[in-house]
Amino acid sequence: MLGVLAGVSHAAEFNFDLLQQRARETAARPYAPPVSRVPAWLAGYNYLQHQNIKFDHDHAWWKKEKLPFQLQFFHPGWLFKESVQVHEVSGGQEKLIDFDPALFHYGSNRLPEAVPADMGFAGMRIHYALERSGAMSELAVFLGASYFRSLARGLHWGLSARGLALNSGGPDPEEFPRFSEFWVERPKAGAASITIHALLEGPSVAGAYRFVITPGKETMMQVKAALYFRAPPAVVGLAPLTSMFLHGENTGWSKNDFRPEVHDSDGLLMHTGAGEWLWRPLNNPALVRVSAFADASPRGFGLLQRDRDFLHYDDLEAHYHERPSAWVEPVGDWGRGSVRLVELPSPDETNDNIVAFWTPEKLPAPGEPLVFEYRLTWFGDAKGRPPAGFVASTRHGAVLDHPDRRRFVVDFDGLSLPKGVTDPEAVVTVGDGAKLIGVGSVQRIGPTGRWRAVFELSADGSGRPVELRCYLRGAEKALSETWSNLWTP
Repeated sequence: MLGVLAGVSHAAEFNFDLLQQRARETAARPYAPPVSRVPAWLAGYNYLQHQNIKFDHDHAWWKKEKLPFQLQFFHPGWLFKESVQVHEVSGGQEKLIDFDPALFHYGSNRLPEAVPADMGFAGMRIHYALERSGAMSELAVFLGASYFRSLARGLHWGLSARGLALNSGGPDPEEFPRFSEFWVERPKAGAASITIHALLEGPSVAGAYRFVITPGKETMMQVKAALYFRAPPAVVGLAPLTSMFLHGENTGWSKNDFRPEVHDSDGLLMHTGAGEWLWRPLNNPALVRVSAFADASPRGFGLLQRDRDFLHYDDLEAHYHERPSAWVEPVGDWGRGSVRLVELPSPDETNDNIVAFWTPEKLPAPGEPLVFEYRLTWFGDAKGRPPAGFVASTRHGAVLDHPDRRRFVVDFDGLSLPKGVTDPEAVVTVGDGAKLIGVGSVQRIGPTGRWRAVFELSADGSGRPVELRCYLRGAEKALSETWSNLWTP
């Protein structure tokens, strides 16, 4: 019967501690690949057949009760051959939400046989009246491996997050652990947040996760996790963010694309433990590129879509100017480690080719959990990140009559000049592989109110990538974040 909750009810009250215990027990056993509950004929559906299957909005979970949050589900098939189990938690008790074909419209598809009630779903999405009262719309999606993403008011879908990244950009093959089960706490009437628990499983790890999602102009997720490793991977990435960058103003206009820029995010922003703000423009490199920014007790990092000017994208369908940014703010001291940025070459915008995450310097001893917590904020306006001047654009080009040189133009916005300072100065540092030829005076751009720093470099001919840094200074104090760029001559 439609909407009936079935399955085993556990006497113990369900909470994060109970889920952490299950994760520990799972990790203590040898890894067993998931056994698919999806029938072979359904797993063989192609893209069009799968697209024909639509969730029936009238059967959204908690719709009849008129609760502030609702659940909808994704159907297995096509790329989603491994299903997940979803439980409702009410009064501390967990009950499985059965799969039921009546939850879906199948279009021209016909079911040759009954679908198992314990098949589960491909994933789920949470709906909320995000844009206006009484009108439910998508708030968050959990679908595929440990991927999830969310929206804030006035935004369109863009970058994603993951529960965990293993060996991303490292020497070993990347491992993609998956959220195999979810427990969603039934919200109370008038609730402003919804709580979701998830069990993570993979060959190297098992883990317990809790997400407390509070929607609004900025949607905030309070994330807590406890990981148990069977064997330590070469690279452990916490709070990973995944995005797309095809081309932007720093790479030049594509000859094959009518759109000036195409990206979900245009830069990596970091707030270090020492208080410095760093901005690294993203790139679509010719070869895989991995950058590591060593830090201790980081204050935050994120992938941002700073450029909100429609004309810079000129795309009526993709709404790149309305893609969300995501900011990770550690709760507690994460110790020593590094923010890593992995940039992969991509021929088109269908690939998520950007990954950013935190890699701890040390992992706990075998059998001991890695417990961490952070706030993950999805937002549009980057106000306050950072609180002072920030990089508005990055450009570079040839220097006439000097083919061995490259001119860089970095524009800063949001500056507040100290009393007595009329013209800030640019502080530029150049790593091995190039020589700084000269730094021009910083000029104010009248039509925009921004400040422009211009400098020229000469490569040493080795072809090795060169680390560049630039910030604006006045009255012996930093007036802006630090622009950090990796230039390949």
